[in-house]
This record gives sequence, structure tokens and C-alpha cells, in this order.
Amino acid sequence: MAKRKRHVWLKLPKNKKARRRYYFVITFFLFLSVAAACMTPQFLANRQEARLEDQRSQQLKNWAPYAQQLQKQYGIFSSISLAQAALESDFGQSELAVKAHNLYGVKASSGQSSVTMPTKEYQDGSWVTVDASFVAYPSWQASMLAHAQLLRQGTSWNKGQYAHVLAAKSYQAAAQGLVTDGYATDPDYAVKLVQVIEKYHLQRFDLVN
Repeated sequence: MAKRKRHVWLKLPKNKKARRRYYFVITFFLFLSVAAACMTPQFLANRQEARLEDQRSQQLKNWAPYAQQLQKQYGIFSSISLAQAALESDFGQSELAVKAHNLYGVKASSGQSSVTMPTKEYQDGSWVTVDASFVAYPSWQASMLAHAQLLRQGTSWNKGQYAHVLAAKSYQAAAQGLVTDGYATDPDYAVKLVQVIEKYHLQRFDLVN
């Protein structure tokens, strides 16, 4: 009975030149396989998210030295200034921040340079969209300065408006103070601020008295 021929599927060429070509082809196809795996929607989404987080972290680092300067002058936690700017302006990418350097969504008073834009307000237990007039600042530094001055000096009708923020001994207490003192209408504002601070470790920028 005749023996059956055994097929060798990965037989290496004997010639050195042909063997090099063989290895090159195998390597090339392996590279294509890995590249194809890396082009899956989930991989691309993760990569985009990582890029976005890098950009956000860099933006916070850019703001941090000035936030620390303002903390020295006005006593507002750097982490609070940074977290509010990040939350209110989408890390400096909101239309209001780009067009008007307004990092905190500060509304304009009569006579101030301003822009009108739609905004969400929490009213009577639900979110509504309204058009509002916002201050247009000459720079993001001017926006941060005005924010620190507001918290330190209070409003025209109540100089002690932000007393709980100024008296706070921690960023958590300062965040809660902003809600207690009526800075924001969002009932979850303090929680959101603390989440931003702890996610990006903004407390490392707070100056120790």
C-alpha cells in the first residue's frame, strides 16, 4: 500500500534570498493583522478619549500658576478656581470661553462688554434653556481675576455673600460653600466640583497657609 504524501504547509525555502523574502512577507502580514486590530471602533474611541484627557490636563496646568497667584492674593483655593473654570467652560473649549474668555459663565451687568448666548438654568426643579448676556473679558486671566474678586468682595447687595467659601478649610467645604452661598443653581454643583478636583488631582495646586 502506497504511503500518503504529507503536506508541509510552512516549508522554509532553502535559498537564503528566498528565505529573507519569506520572513519579510510573514512579518508584513503580522503587521497588517496587528494594525487591523488597532483600528477597531473601541480602540479608536479609547485613543480619542486619552487624547482628550491629555488636553484637559494640560489646560489645567496652564491655568494653575495664575490660580495660585490669585489664592495668595484673595484666599480662594486654587483647586476650586480651576475646577469651576473646567466645569463652567468645558476646560476652556466652550463657545463662551473661546469667544469671550469667560471661564465661569459670569452674566453681564449694564455697561459691561458682553455677548449673548443660550445657557441652561435650573429652575423650579428642572433644566431650561434661556438666552443670557455674558461678560466678554479681554483674556482668560481677566476672567479668573474677576471670579476671585467676586468671591472675596461679594456682591453689590451682599458683601458677605460668599462667607462660607472664604471660611472653608478644605476644597470640599469650599465647594459646598458655593452651593450654600447661592453661587450656582445646580443642586449637584459641589459634588461635580469635587469630582473634577479629585479626578485631575487639583488639590496639589492648593497653597498651604
